[in-house]
Amino acid sequence: MRHAAVALLSALGLAGCGDAPPPTKAPPPAEFKAAAVEIRDVDLTYSAEAVIEAVRQSTVSAQISGRIVELRFDVGDYVKKGEVIVRIDERAAGQALAASEAQVREADAAARNARVQYERSRQLLAQKFISQAALDKAEADYKQAQARLSAMLAGAGQAATERSFATIVAPYSGVVAARHVELGEMAVPGKPLMTGFDPATLRAVANVPQAQVAAIQASGRARIEVPAIGRWIDVRRLTVVPSADPRTHTTQVRLELPEDARGVYPGAFARAHFAIGRAPRLLAPREAVFQRSELTAVYVIDDQGAERLRPQLRQIRLGTAGDERAIEVLAGLKPGERVALEPMKAGMAAVPAGAGMGAGR
Repeated sequence: MRHAAVALLSALGLAGCGDAPPPTKAPPPAEFKAAAVEIRDVDLTYSAEAVIEAVRQSTVSAQISGRIVELRFDVGDYVKKGEVIVRIDERAAGQALAASEAQVREADAAARNARVQYERSRQLLAQKFISQAALDKAEADYKQAQARLSAMLAGAGQAATERSFATIVAPYSGVVAARHVELGEMAVPGKPLMTGFDPATLRAVANVPQAQVAAIQASGRARIEVPAIGRWIDVRRLTVVPSADPRTHTTQVRLELPEDARGVYPGAFARAHFAIGRAPRLLAPREAVFQRSELTAVYVIDDQGAERLRPQLRQIRLGTAGDERAIEVLAGLKPGERVALEPMKAGMAAVPAGAGMGAGR
């Protein structure tokens, strides 16, 4: 009996060891943001490197000598027209103005006295008490006093103007681009104090081959791409400079930006895309395209029946046409195919488990 029980337990144990593991639940279908590749009309463009510059940019310099006693703005601050940006010690200029005003009062008193003497001399000559020569001398003294008064008034005006130079105000509304002095430094005539520019008057400058000038002028349309901020800006006006560089045989084109071109500063790198025609092109969303070393690819979303959406890596070749949202595809995709707008997420789903390092390459 005991041997039968042992045999039964052994059989149950062996049977338990031979059972298959319970089936795992299939993972839920992956969901990706996707967009279709499509053919549509786009502008054919000629692209050229450009540099942003300010049409209105200036450096404010000192016009009198003195110690800097106040700096109200720093780099990056927005300044309104007429606001005080720098103050220079005006005590010396104030004393010079006070001395000039005192000389004006002295000259005015002398001119008044000379006028009284001249009027009196005219009356005495009428009564035959003085000679004509005495009257002429009185008239000359009066004119001389008037001339001295005019000179003193001009000197006082000059002193007042020089005193006003101690307060430097913004000539127009703009942004401070550079501050060349520190508080307490000595200012001398001609020394730069601050540099600023008007952000509402920006433009891009590009040099294009002379062979492209005719097409650019005929179209008159262009867009500016600023890669640093990932922004495309419509050009307000395009001007072709009527001269060419004899060394490079290129012509400068100036592209005025709109007043609301925020985030763009002078000296920034940009690309000018000149519209020279229009034609249908196969376009894919820019956010779906990624690059790894020399590989340019997308993840195509392929509907595999009812199981799941499987992203498939597809190498593509890009063209030059497009805009800020889409780019031309020359090879690798067909119209109507859907591509993942989140390449990183799609790549993680496309890599088999345990093969992440190999797929990452």
